[in-house]
Amino acid sequence: MEDREDKNVTPRVVLGMSGGVDSAVAAVILMRAGYDVVGVTCHFRDSESSEKAERDARGVCRWLGLVHYVADCTEEFEQCVVSEFIDQYANGLTPSPCVGCNATCKIPVLLEVADELGCEYVATGHYARVVQMLSSNRYAIKTALDQQKDQSYMLGMLRQDQLARLLLPLGGTTKTEVRMIARDMKLSVAEKEESQDICFIEGDYRSFLAERGVNLSPGNIVTVEGKIVGHHDGLERFTVGQRKGIGVAAEKPYYVVEKRMNTSELVVGFAEQARVRAVMCGSMNYQLIDRLDAPCEAQVKLRYRSQPAPCIIEPNAEGQGVRITLRDPEAATSPGQFAVLYNGDTVLGAGMIMEVELV
Repeated sequence: MEDREDKNVTPRVVLGMSGGVDSAVAAVILMRAGYDVVGVTCHFRDSESSEKAERDARGVCRWLGLVHYVADCTEEFEQCVVSEFIDQYANGLTPSPCVGCNATCKIPVLLEVADELGCEYVATGHYARVVQMLSSNRYAIKTALDQQKDQSYMLGMLRQDQLARLLLPLGGTTKTEVRMIARDMKLSVAEKEESQDICFIEGDYRSFLAERGVNLSPGNIVTVEGKIVGHHDGLERFTVGQRKGIGVAAEKPYYVVEKRMNTSELVVGFAEQARVRAVMCGSMNYQLIDRLDAPCEAQVKLRYRSQPAPCIIEPNAEGQGVRITLRDPEAATSPGQFAVLYNGDTVLGAGMIMEVELV
């Protein structure tokens, strides 16, 4: 972990603690590095799981001798994350709420608490690294040592002012090492399982959308060629790239390749048709560079778990968005997801996908 402080000064840091093993071990690593750590759990919503997370985080802090606070950010979370999620689905997008949450809710709340407590830095348990470029003094996210756990994609929308105060203690560790540290320290969360689901949805997201007033848009299921092959109960029930649960049989499996909100048509195609050659992004958040003025080669991840793929980035005429053309077509992704651009192992920038161009 990068040391950004004078050796004679005890740096103070607010650590976001989710109640899991990663943030708990992040506290241990920060303490060993000489930081004065304050544990803060963001209270995003009223639920049993949230209360348990807060209890677990409080227990870890008590065990380690740390002060623990709970920051009530239910209003910010509802406005910046939940409402955005609902609006995007209602408009035919497939959102990626965790990416947006880090940039618009979680990190801003931690920074606000840090300012109130006189702490210079904030930290999280993400598996990634923060680097500062000597040539430009710009900050950027770098991939984690443990590539299987790398979460650089999730931090692609962080701005320079946020990155300048961010510490990521787990960037140089592996998950195996984290578990070992947790056991050695006898932390109560050492064997706690990871949460994979969207934190504000318990059960099926479709039921959640219906409860929040998103009206389903029934219509026809059509092939890429325009042939009607079935009917659906609502476009909101489907995701681009989905294979199972479409409800239409053929000689080969169908995949969802497009959702046409204006006609309520669900477009399906075979595997070779459900591939993307290019995506168009809206406003970009650049990290490694200040802006993009000319086409350049890079790599891109179109989804969290995908591998970076070679691409060419071309800024549009207005200079706000970009076209990203893949060297080799990939499995289809959906508008609303994020394209995170890389220069090797360092995040170049990121933006929301607004349009998808299929093969």
